[in-house]
Amino acid sequence: MIDLYTWTTPNGRKASIMLEETGLPYRVHPINLGQGDQLTDMFRAINPNQRIPAIVDHDLADGPLTVFESGAILIYLAEKTKRFLPTEVRARSRAMQWLMFQMSGIGPMLGQANHFASQAPEKIPYAIQRYFDESLRLVGVLDRRLAEHDYLAGDYSIADMATYPWVIAAWPVFKSLPPERAGAMAHVAGWLERVGERPAVQRGMKVPPG
Repeated sequence: MIDLYTWTTPNGRKASIMLEETGLPYRVHPINLGQGDQLTDMFRAINPNQRIPAIVDHDLADGPLTVFESGAILIYLAEKTKRFLPTEVRARSRAMQWLMFQMSGIGPMLGQANHFASQAPEKIPYAIQRYFDESLRLVGVLDRRLAEHDYLAGDYSIADMATYPWVIAAWPVFKSLPPERAGAMAHVAGWLERVGERPAVQRGMKVPPG
């Protein structure tokens, strides 16, 4: 059994999608970020960085194993189940590169764009424009990649699971842009549809119920 500590954020839903895709049994422990659950001593003992998601795998013979950081969780579960992360060197490298593209680019930039546009107590036009423009550029990188491949690494992988929750959350904003600003983004749209049709993705996106 795996304990999943999570909340209704894109990073949290990476882990629940992967758990649903692999079929591993797991229990959900909601960590309500608005109520400060992540700041408790209990959760700090699981994740010293006090961010979701985190898992505790109780299936190991030598005792429970705690894993925090969403990308590390995806890699751990992929290696545990031998699914959604290729073993052949070139295919594995592609999947890891696109996973890291999400971790270093898509997540931070889209997160900052949303923060400065809708959450910051002071509207700072420079910050809003900077993070939005970079988010738009990164989604353009995805679109060019997906013009040639159905999924980011070629086959469906943890790279898609990591990226989908972030892009689908921001998609209404991107779709509202005029074509001359956003471009067609048809390839990202098609990918969102393909990934979103997967039953495991649909279930994972509802964990925990929000």
